Amino acid sequence: MVESAKRWNLVPLSLCLALAASNANAAQNLDGFDSYVAQVMKDFKVPGVGVAVVQNGKIILAKGYGFRDAEKRLPITTKTLFPIASITKSFTVTTLGMLVDEGKLDWDTPVRNYLPGFRMYDPVATDQLTPRDLVTHRSGLPRHDLIWYSSNFSRKELVEKLRYLEPNKPLRQTFQYNNLMFMTAGYLSGEIDHSTWEDAVRKHVLVPLGMASTVFNSADARKSPDFSQPYRMNYKTEDVKRIDFADWGDVGPAGAINSNIDDLSRYLLFHLNRGKLEDKQLLSANNAAQMQTPQMVIQGTPQFKELGENAYGMGFFISSYRGHKVVEHGGNLDGFALELSFLPNDGVGVVVLTNLDGAALQSFLAYNVFDRLLGLDQVPWRERFLEIEKKGRDSQTSAEKQGLTGQKTGTHFSHDIGDYCGEYTNVAYGHLTITPANGSLSMTLNRLTRPLNHFHYETFAVPADPLDSIEKLKVTFVTDLNGDVSSLSMPLEPHVKPIVFERTAEKQMFERTFLEPFTGDYDVPGSPLAVALRGDNNLVLIQPGRPPLALRPTHGTTFEIESLPGEYMEFKEKELVEYTPDGVYVFKKK
Repeated sequence: MVESAKRWNLVPLSLCLALAASNANAAQNLDGFDSYVAQVMKDFKVPGVGVAVVQNGKIILAKGYGFRDAEKRLPITTKTLFPIASITKSFTVTTLGMLVDEGKLDWDTPVRNYLPGFRMYDPVATDQLTPRDLVTHRSGLPRHDLIWYSSNFSRKELVEKLRYLEPNKPLRQTFQYNNLMFMTAGYLSGEIDHSTWEDAVRKHVLVPLGMASTVFNSADARKSPDFSQPYRMNYKTEDVKRIDFADWGDVGPAGAINSNIDDLSRYLLFHLNRGKLEDKQLLSANNAAQMQTPQMVIQGTPQFKELGENAYGMGFFISSYRGHKVVEHGGNLDGFALELSFLPNDGVGVVVLTNLDGAALQSFLAYNVFDRLLGLDQVPWRERFLEIEKKGRDSQTSAEKQGLTGQKTGTHFSHDIGDYCGEYTNVAYGHLTITPANGSLSMTLNRLTRPLNHFHYETFAVPADPLDSIEKLKVTFVTDLNGDVSSLSMPLEPHVKPIVFERTAEKQMFERTFLEPFTGDYDVPGSPLAVALRGDNNLVLIQPGRPPLALRPTHGTTFEIESLPGEYMEFKEKELVEYTPDGVYVFKKK
């Protein structure tokens, strides 16, 4: 018994010595990393960075660099909350995987079996699209991001709008990144769990992993005493400015989680260990492996020789780095750029959180960590990306200097500026209002308001502003056969035809006080004509021996005869003007 006791005492000591040596080696491999981070932050003008590095089941680095608030000189800490944007997608898939483990969901059963009202534009996709398709970007639908980015539509409303969105590819043919599909996947998780996506993620992921600081939106993050501000660079001046926090619609499952280095370190260890944390299997090894296994090929050749071909798993991108399998997902939104990346076969992982959007620093910082911990020569990523950034900036500046804007100069719009003003709608994208502003126009799309300047002919554009995420967006007005502005279109989704918004009648055209003066008898040769109000404030034409003809409000005091498309009635003072394909007629009011 004495020998046994001695033997058991020796094992922990040897493990401690091994772990100490391992940690020492890891720390030595990261020698100089702090100065490297400082240099690249300066080069790319990033105000603040948070970094976590894990190796062999241990957190070997968790540190903040620079400032979460550059104006107040408040430092980044391991508790500083950042929006993690699309890294959120892996949380949604993890939650779905746990529901699969519980037998409540099957990856390959059609979504409509779980959501009976589910519809896509394509009937084949409606019948066949599965939860696996939702989380592998192969639905056939392009992004259509301005639907959620501009609006307050609820998750349920967004799911219902999918049926109106035109696809550009058949189901499962092509990888096309799509936030709306991940939003739908999160909505599904809440329905399956008889709760909400937030509650399902909290119950299945955040609480079991001990991610106590992680929240589901930036508004809640800003209630914390330690959160990062968002920044953007003006590519023309290279000045970095604080911008407003993104205020999205209800697309949370695709990118709304806010977290910090401390919490994400635990999440990283969980996925590196195939769904297990601290010897507890929270997600089955099978579903964890499926997340990290290619499900959909991504066409294209890698930009650099160190990077392998790309595929998408379930909530993660799959590739290789210098011959080592890499699993990762980045995140980009207004004012932030982020990365979670790990080498599953090498036990190494990195989280990088930055508060400047549009830079590549978050990606190549992870590469630099991999170089160091794999014992490889460091690739000159800093120099490469500085060159890429400079060439991109120079190319755009050169085009602007040459006047290559796509604009036809010397043109004019064809209507009075007020004729463009009014209400427009699209069944999927929502409501748009055009109003006069400073001699030109202003556009409000759901919650987004921007000025519009004349570009050429009937096209107006949002002014150029490097700090505006929708700068230069163009709006083209369309005139109907009557010479009236009847619709407008915008290239809100570049992979399908421009999105058309039809002009809608002003609200007053549905009010009794506005409509009553139009009622009465009109002198029509050979056939008495009366205009009356019926039902819910609807005007109708009444002629002897014929069913009433409903009038549909269009614009001003003009109404279309519903059963005779292309024929209109315009009410003027004591007159009724009828527009037909054959001619125009005027009838006096009796």
